[in-house]
Amino acid sequence: MTVDRHAQLAALPQVDALVRGEGLRPLVARHGLPPVVAAARAAVAEARAAILEGDAVPTAAQLDEAIRETLEGRDRRRVARVINATGVILHTNLGRAPLSADARAAVADAAGYAAVEYDLETGSRGSRTGPVGDLAAEICGTPDATVVNNGAAALVLVLAALASDREVIVSRGELVEIGGSYRLPDVMAAAGARLVEVGTTNRTRLDDYRRAIGEETALLLKVHRSNFRMVGFTEDTSIADLVALGREHAVPVVHDLGTGLLKRADDGPLTDEPSVEASVASGSDLVVFSGDKLLGGPQAGIIAGRADLIEPCRRHPLARAVRIDKLQRAALEATLAAHARSARPLELPTEAMLHADPARLEERARWMVDELGDGARPVPTVAVVGGGSMPGTELPSHGVALATDDAGGLARALRDVDPPVIARVQDGEVVLDLRTVPPSQDGDLVDLVLLARG
Repeated sequence: MTVDRHAQLAALPQVDALVRGEGLRPLVARHGLPPVVAAARAAVAEARAAILEGDAVPTAAQLDEAIRETLEGRDRRRVARVINATGVILHTNLGRAPLSADARAAVADAAGYAAVEYDLETGSRGSRTGPVGDLAAEICGTPDATVVNNGAAALVLVLAALASDREVIVSRGELVEIGGSYRLPDVMAAAGARLVEVGTTNRTRLDDYRRAIGEETALLLKVHRSNFRMVGFTEDTSIADLVALGREHAVPVVHDLGTGLLKRADDGPLTDEPSVEASVASGSDLVVFSGDKLLGGPQAGIIAGRADLIEPCRRHPLARAVRIDKLQRAALEATLAAHARSARPLELPTEAMLHADPARLEERARWMVDELGDGARPVPTVAVVGGGSMPGTELPSHGVALATDDAGGLARALRDVDPPVIARVQDGEVVLDLRTVPPSQDGDLVDLVLLARG
């Protein structure tokens, strides 16, 4: 290393001097001292490496800016409100179902002290899940229900409580993977249940289940293929037939519905989706589903059905590990209450988006184009349900296409405004699908697009 290079390194400001400098005081006030010190150390280390590669010594102002960018980048990785203009209703990366106004108000109320496990009538300890479980049971039309913190946990709890060291029979065509490390065979093994596969990938008959039942059989499990479809030479066993077989052999039938459609839909995009109502009517002993999909609520898992099967789940040691917190409970209660009031509660954003009128979406798109001016045009689009729900189902929609020489750059610029706008890039244009944008956000969306376009 040359003397000159030594001199350059020696000229780098000390971390302590940077942090005590005038330029970083606002950052210290906003973020606290430890994060600023960490960012300053990283900036100095990066500058030292650059000098060794032949770069010039950065000024204190340049180092301050690098520290500021690091901290701002950290802020962008935090949970932040966004406008979803992707046309994906249950966007997993954006938190799936947005909460209703009532659910958000309930969460705000519960954020402070709340009667989570306190009985206001008796002044003694109450049940965390009892009241919301009772409400879920009423809505599902089952004798009992309990709730946990997500749908996957609900199935794990059922398997651990009812089938540990015993056999669970599942069709090979239903050994699903829903993302990440959630593969049904692995989940069953983790819960202590022994998987018995029957049938083939594309065809499973009732006799396949019948031949597999033995003394070690604890459950018959039917899993809704919510994130893929099989077409062609296929055959499936109905939940009603499986229930009849279970009754014949005194083996409970568990129906993992996943997506959480409560009631049969006679029209609209949900007509082919299996419902909790239909499964219960067919005699399922337990139904398991998520709270943050078609139910339109927070992340949660609901287990509804026979009281004698719910109680072991409620008492199992794992139940505490997967219990809901007070914010989930508050939001779920508000969501279930909306379903209790109406068979189609359009006050829930998910319901409103699923049943939005394409003609009204087109009207909104044309208004938006008039406000945005040149470079914007109304376009028909195709929205989807998302969130591992209803694969292949397309919803006719409408939106705004933004012409640009750099679609990726404009999409990035939209993500940099506050609140960020998440759009999609299609055929060299940025497209804003209005099915997933509440009408109340139309004016804000126009302002944000104008800001992003400069």
